[in-house]
Amino acid sequence: MTDVTVIRGNVYERLSHVIDPEIGRSVTDLGMIVAIDVAPSHSTEGVRAPGRFDVTVHVELTVPGCPLTQTIQDRIDEAVASYPGLELVPHIEVGAMDADKLTGLVSSLKAERRENPFNKPGIKTRIFAIASGKGGVGKSSVSANLAATFSALGYDTAAIDADIYGFSLPGLFGVHSQPTNLNGMLMPVTAWGVKLISIGMFAGADRAILWRGPRLQRSLEQFLSDVWWGQPDVLLLDLAPGTGDMAISVAQALPNAELVVVTTPQPSASDVAVRSGLVALQVPLKVRGVVENMSYFDHAGERLRIFGEGGGTRVSDRLTDALGYDVPLLASLPLEPDIREVGESGRPAVLDSDGSLADTPLASSFTALARRLIG
Repeated sequence: MTDVTVIRGNVYERLSHVIDPEIGRSVTDLGMIVAIDVAPSHSTEGVRAPGRFDVTVHVELTVPGCPLTQTIQDRIDEAVASYPGLELVPHIEVGAMDADKLTGLVSSLKAERRENPFNKPGIKTRIFAIASGKGGVGKSSVSANLAATFSALGYDTAAIDADIYGFSLPGLFGVHSQPTNLNGMLMPVTAWGVKLISIGMFAGADRAILWRGPRLQRSLEQFLSDVWWGQPDVLLLDLAPGTGDMAISVAQALPNAELVVVTTPQPSASDVAVRSGLVALQVPLKVRGVVENMSYFDHAGERLRIFGEGGGTRVSDRLTDALGYDVPLLASLPLEPDIREVGESGRPAVLDSDGSLADTPLASSFTALARRLIG
C-alpha cells in the first residue's frame, strides 16, 4: 500500500518548482502552501480505487483576488496531476495571507533588495535605454516590439515606460489593469511575457503630468526600487524624446545602461537624433548603437524609400566620430502597417496571437536586432 505521507512529501517537493508568476519565486518558498491533504479515492459506490488518491492543496495567495490566481492554480494542478506512477486528483482550496504573514513576506523581499536592484555589483541584467531626438520616429513601437521579441526568444524581460508625459506601452501591450500592491511593493503587470510598469497604469494617469527635475527623477527611482522585478535578463526603458531630465536620471540611476538611438532616414530626424546620442558626452552612458526605423516599404517586389535614406548611417558615423568609439547601425527596420494596426489592438506586431514570434520579415528584423544587442 502506498504511504500517503510519502505522497504528501513528494507533492510538496513538486510544488517547490511551481513559480509565482509575479514574484518569480516558488510557491513553497513564499509560504503559499499551508497544507496538503492526501486520501485514497473511492468510487460513487464507496469502493476504493486502487492507485488513485485525492490531493487537496491549501493555498494562501498574497492578496485576495490576485489577478493571476488562475495561473497559479493551473500550475499547481499540473504539478499534482503529472505525479508519476499514481493517479492523483488535485483539489485546490484558495485563501489569502493574513496581514501579519503578508507583512513578513514583503519585509523579507525588501530585505533582499533594499534599493535599486539594477545598480549593484555583479548584476547580470542587460539594460537598454531606447532614445530618440524627437517624437514620431516610432521609438515606443521599437521598444515594445523589441521587448516582446526578447521574451519570445526565452529571455526574462522587463520594460519601464519612462516616457512619463507620453506613456504608450500599456496600450501597445493591451494592458488595462493596475499593478498588484503588496503593502507598498508593486508587482509589475505581465503582458505577452514582458513585465511592465508605466505611469499610465495608475488612476488619474490620463491627466496632464508636469513633473520636472527631482520629482521626475523620483518617478524613475520608484519604478526601479518599489517594484519587484526579480532578476530579469533584459530591462528596456522607453525614454521620452529629446535629451531632458529623464535621460540624466537614467544615467544617474543606471550607469550600466546602454543607449540605443532610434531615428528615421530623413535628415530632419537624423540630425536631431545625434543630439540624443551626444548626451553620453555629459553623463556616463554608453551608446550601444543606432536603429533606423521606417527605412523602406516593400511593395510589389520593389523596395520604396518613402522617407529617403541614409539617416541611420549618418547618425552612426557622427556619433562614432564624436564619442571616439564605434557606434554601429544595428538595424534598418521596415515601414510596416502591422506595427500600427496590430500594435493598436494591444499585441506587439512581432508576435502571433499565441505569443510566439511571427513568421514575418518584421519579426525577423527584430530577432536579428535583439540577438545583436544581447550578443
